[in-house]
Amino acid sequence: MLRSARRLPGGSVARAAVVAAALLSSLSRGSPPEPPEPAASPLSPYFGTKTRYEDAEPGLRRDPRLLGEACRPLQLVALIRHGTRLPTARQVARLRQLQALVRRPDAEPEPEPEWSRPGADGQLVERGRQDMRRLAGRLARLFPALLGRRHAGRLRALSSSKPRCVDSGVAFLQGLWRHHHPGEPAPGPADMEYGPLEINDKLMRFFDHCEKFLTEVEGNATALHHVEAFKTGPEMQNVLNKVAATLQVPVSSLNADLIQVAFFACSFDLAIRGVKSPWCDVFDIEDAKVLEYLNDLKQYWKRAYGYAINSRSSCGLFQDIFRHMDKAVEQKQRYPPPLLQQ
Repeated sequence: MLRSARRLPGGSVARAAVVAAALLSSLSRGSPPEPPEPAASPLSPYFGTKTRYEDAEPGLRRDPRLLGEACRPLQLVALIRHGTRLPTARQVARLRQLQALVRRPDAEPEPEPEWSRPGADGQLVERGRQDMRRLAGRLARLFPALLGRRHAGRLRALSSSKPRCVDSGVAFLQGLWRHHHPGEPAPGPADMEYGPLEINDKLMRFFDHCEKFLTEVEGNATALHHVEAFKTGPEMQNVLNKVAATLQVPVSSLNADLIQVAFFACSFDLAIRGVKSPWCDVFDIEDAKVLEYLNDLKQYWKRAYGYAINSRSSCGLFQDIFRHMDKAVEQKQRYPPPLLQQ
């Protein structure tokens, strides 16, 4: 069944230009203090890894509670994704393509946004640092016996060399420090009890060190052929037609990659600034489901179960995790805690 294309209020080319200009100017303003009630969008459940953490788990705004006192934690291992970041250089390039498509010929040039400068590629924003500091505080409250000040020397923090991951790791350590020193400004990483942060790409970016994965998946032009087929399939074409009509541009000027980055542009403003981007109004829930599936399909074949080597390349990381867990159990068995006297 065909549906009529939606239009932005006013339905004009000028309005379409405002959408792109508003996106770029809003992202260029950086990350302001978080509003008491950040803007919401019905598209939020479909952003995948671009979803705000509190949208994925509303309970993050509440104090954590452990499952009772039936177990005694011996060791905590947390594999944590980096915090909220800016768009990558590739995403920025595609956003610029979209802006050029809908900009009026007589429009004034937009000022260079802060995130387009060299080196801003996927950089962590202040909201991302808040993500990490708050996570550290929640874990410290959940596991005081493991993350208390007297155990600071036993903490091992690792990161890949990616700047957004290094910055996330530092912010996490700062969050632990602030938890135990409330009201005091956090010192530099070298002056905290926790740390220092270790850089270990072989462990944390294992896929970059697996020759078979690099050959058979990452460097294989046909590895994602299912993804490419979906990009040109009827579901995606329907989304292309609707967005082209909304923005009043030829459908031939759009493709699945441009549409997907426009969809993620909605998530960037929600996550980074807590505001609703005009791009959020370009898509409806049915569009979001198609674009979510496209992203899931790509991750399935590139990072998940599509090829056996995808999961096998992570064996070194999991061996490291379980080796340390086994060591903790062995130490407990060798040195059991003293029995309480009645």
